[in-house]
Amino acid sequence: MTYCVGMVLDRGLVLMSDTRTNSGVDNISTFRKMFHWSVPGERLIAVMTAGNLATTQAVISQLEERNKAPAERHNSLLEAPTMFQVATAVGELLRDTIANSAQDNGQHAAAGTFNASIIVAGQIKGMEPRLFLIYPEGNFIEASFDTPFFQIGETKYGRPILIRAYEKDMSFEEAVKLMIVSFDSTLKANLSVGLPLDLLVVERDTFEPLQERRIDGDDPYFATLSNSWGEALKKALDGLPDYVMERDGKR
Repeated sequence: MTYCVGMVLDRGLVLMSDTRTNSGVDNISTFRKMFHWSVPGERLIAVMTAGNLATTQAVISQLEERNKAPAERHNSLLEAPTMFQVATAVGELLRDTIANSAQDNGQHAAAGTFNASIIVAGQIKGMEPRLFLIYPEGNFIEASFDTPFFQIGETKYGRPILIRAYEKDMSFEEAVKLMIVSFDSTLKANLSVGLPLDLLVVERDTFEPLQERRIDGDDPYFATLSNSWGEALKKALDGLPDYVMERDGKR
């Protein structure tokens, strides 16, 4: 399992992913799940992956190969005129990869074994930053005013804080803090999500990362935020009205 979050702000895009993969408690590895490509001054495209590792690695490898291909070959990431067409191309690649894996393994009825989902984010010059969630079937939805962020992987533990605290006009610093709290809640609740975390911040109309970094287990800010959030929750709970238990109809 994994956990990835992509968020659209007035100022641009913020993406964060964990790096843990596991096939049981005794088989845990670290694999990168966030990737990006850019054409300076013209576009930046980023993807985050969750699901079957062989499937996601196959998709990323094919995207990487397209970026290394000779100029005469079509590159859907770096040549597509819109982010919608980028998302369409990635969706088709994901769908075909899953179908081919199922067929090669004689599992026509169990294609779900190879399922994966992908978040695609980016901006092309002259257009707005856009964010898409791509399903295993290759279809996708786009972030909107009502749904300004997407999660993939182990989503349930980190979702409540995002819903309560997200603001479209928040600063990048506030957004990163919010994401770290969301990830910390998930890390505490599920062993299949783990450090280090990868962070990518993209300011609109710059077409290059404003910040790209890895947050590991000894990162002082992460540790401070994790401890402070735990203490803040305890204080908030203590500050709520007390529950009064009635016994035999009396208080």
